[in-house]
Amino acid sequence: MELPGIDNPERARTFLQAAAKLEFWNIFRISDPGIQQAFISANERLAKTIGDGELEPEILSIDTTYATDSLGNVDNTQIVSIDTTYDNAIVDQGPLFDVLTLNTTGARGLAVLGTAKRNQRRYIDSLLNREDIKTLFPRDLVFRWSKDPAKNYDTNELTDDFELYALKLGRDGKPALTGDHVVDASANPDPQTNEVAVSLKMDNTGAKIWGQLTTEAAQDNNREIAIVLDDEVVSAPRVINPILTGDSQITGSFSIQEGKDLSNILQIGKLPAETQIIQESLVGPSLGAENIRKSTVALVVGFLVVLGFMIFYYAGGGIVSIIALILNIFFIFGALASYGTVLTLPGIAGIVLTIGMAVDANVIIYERIREELRDGKSLLMAISDGFKNSYSAIIDANVTTLLTAFVLAYFGLGPIKGFAVVLIIGVLSSLFTAVLVGRLIVDWWTSKGRSMTFSTGLSENVLANLNVDWLGKRRIAYMISGTLILAGLISFFTRGFELGVDFKGGYSYNVTFEGQAVDAPELRQALAVAFEGNTPIVKAVDTENTYNVVTDYLIDDDSEDAADKVMAQLYEGVNSIVGGNIDFEQFKAPDGEGTHVTSSSKVGPTIADDIQTSAYYAAIFALLLIFLYIFIRFSKWQYSLGAVAALFHDTLITLGIFSLFHGVLPFTLEIDQAFIAAILTVIGYSINDTVIVFDRIREYLNNYTKRPKEEVINMAINSTMSRTLITSLTTFFVVAVLFAFGGSSIKGFAFAILVGIMVGTYSSIFVATPIMSDLTGELEARVSKKEKKGFSKAASSAR
Repeated sequence: MELPGIDNPERARTFLQAAAKLEFWNIFRISDPGIQQAFISANERLAKTIGDGELEPEILSIDTTYATDSLGNVDNTQIVSIDTTYDNAIVDQGPLFDVLTLNTTGARGLAVLGTAKRNQRRYIDSLLNREDIKTLFPRDLVFRWSKDPAKNYDTNELTDDFELYALKLGRDGKPALTGDHVVDASANPDPQTNEVAVSLKMDNTGAKIWGQLTTEAAQDNNREIAIVLDDEVVSAPRVINPILTGDSQITGSFSIQEGKDLSNILQIGKLPAETQIIQESLVGPSLGAENIRKSTVALVVGFLVVLGFMIFYYAGGGIVSIIALILNIFFIFGALASYGTVLTLPGIAGIVLTIGMAVDANVIIYERIREELRDGKSLLMAISDGFKNSYSAIIDANVTTLLTAFVLAYFGLGPIKGFAVVLIIGVLSSLFTAVLVGRLIVDWWTSKGRSMTFSTGLSENVLANLNVDWLGKRRIAYMISGTLILAGLISFFTRGFELGVDFKGGYSYNVTFEGQAVDAPELRQALAVAFEGNTPIVKAVDTENTYNVVTDYLIDDDSEDAADKVMAQLYEGVNSIVGGNIDFEQFKAPDGEGTHVTSSSKVGPTIADDIQTSAYYAAIFALLLIFLYIFIRFSKWQYSLGAVAALFHDTLITLGIFSLFHGVLPFTLEIDQAFIAAILTVIGYSINDTVIVFDRIREYLNNYTKRPKEEVINMAINSTMSRTLITSLTTFFVVAVLFAFGGSSIKGFAFAILVGIMVGTYSSIFVATPIMSDLTGELEARVSKKEKKGFSKAASSAR
């Protein structure tokens, strides 16, 4: 869940974790028979088992004085005083009463049994929940604490005392009424008390139960009903009159915002399980602004690079591709805005990547048009045949990219899912703009008798007359690839990987130091002491005087304040090396001043395991889908195996480079969600080049049925070399810009794609095609006489 613009992280955490488990309970009073004596007996028993056995003198009598009205009638609901008589004047509290102040006078209301300090509640619970103590109280009694501290009745100010209540279990062990029956809730100030009250409206069933419950309470000496939210008592009002309309109010020490949050949660409904935050990221406004600035620069520069190259290489056709690209960007932003998508840094990276990939379809079309022109066709005929004969390669290349993007969207989490969504929208949009809009513009221009060029003087014959025996060099390529993969595998088992927080779990902080230079070893040493011997990973990031700190300290601690403990220890370590004058509140605030944490993230061990499992599934499913698609499209398993083998090759080499060079290169090479996204993008993109070659092999198989297999394959590779290199080059340009300008958090992602593009281009020629060739016999095509006649002219002209 993305929450941009949130300036109160604590409120967001509370809102997200609130289960809204609303319950209405009957209660025991302090004046009910046996309740006070049960506490006294519990205190005595505890003294004998965990104390020194000495307690206050024995209680001789307990006298309760009730209020009377003007006629002398006794009101049993109003206690004036409770007098306890001991056999002497010496009083020693004992284990329970040392921490729990019993409401013996009833001054806090009959529903309150006692009060205790905030930090004593858990200890008192442990005492009262002992089996030998529970037997002293009624079997249908369960203790609950107040949600908020009690007020001082003299000053009306909040104290540090929390009130203890005793709820009365129903026959089935459940509350008398639950929040399931609440159909509407709203928060407004109470006009009489000026306190914020949350008004509730119940359905017919709830209104009936509520009416019966309040009637019984009103008839039983105006007994209180406890309103409990998430196992904490928010209020326990006395019922004066039955409430038969299904309406009610919850009052407590709510602020306006807290009241609104509670009413919103209640309207959503009670969740079936407790909500726990297992992954969290905070990015301060300064770091967010810096990321936006760098990403915008990358977006603009990437666009200008592609614009310049396309016009330089394709002249008039390049201008058409730029118009289509501009429309493509508008469509992407429009689609994202209409879906309300949060644009994260990986999402911006997806847009930058889409800019490079968007012109791939144009490149495939234009290269085919140039081939048709070299074969002597007229401009209009070349344009018509160029578009028509490019559709197969364009569809195959984009479908494989879409398959990997869908897998990434399904298995990805958080920002990576956003990247996949942007990539899917970008691919679909680029298909529309390049194929349809581009064709309309070209046809509109040439229909007026005007000429259009698809090359400049410098690019006209680039890679046009290649005659290289690529298959003859496959053994050398096998040796190079084998050496790189072997080196990578050795590094896997010796150096390993730099696993990010996503994969191993832990806390990650970016800490900016202001006014003082700090080096990584000094910070690491100080934090190792603060984290009780747990040495963190400390790395400098490209923002000036900023360090990334990663630690798994207390990552297995599932208590609510575990993250606060880690933050406190981080503060202690940082404060120890900067002079001890850092304000803690400013330090932990993402928008704080001075030395402070600009961003942080937490990934629990459970979600880390889930991320690893999702990554494996995503890679396996992507490869399986591509294998099946290639098999369906080319009707030979050898094509599928060659393509998937190349993808394994690309993935292993990319992983090997990350293993070999982590800690060597001046930027992080973490294996995290962004890296998995990069690998899957590489898989989808690498298959594009392979599909282009396979598509031409299939075409030439029908054209040149009498030529040897190796000659046909070499001809296909030579004829597609220009489009293979140009499609890779345009994407390489924009990813290189992203790598240079995108900031530290995106460098590893961009570097993985840069490596993948280079390795993928190489493997489509030297791995996928040779393996397919080695696995097949002599290639033969079954074509009709009509097809042979249709292809004879093209074959003779190619000779």
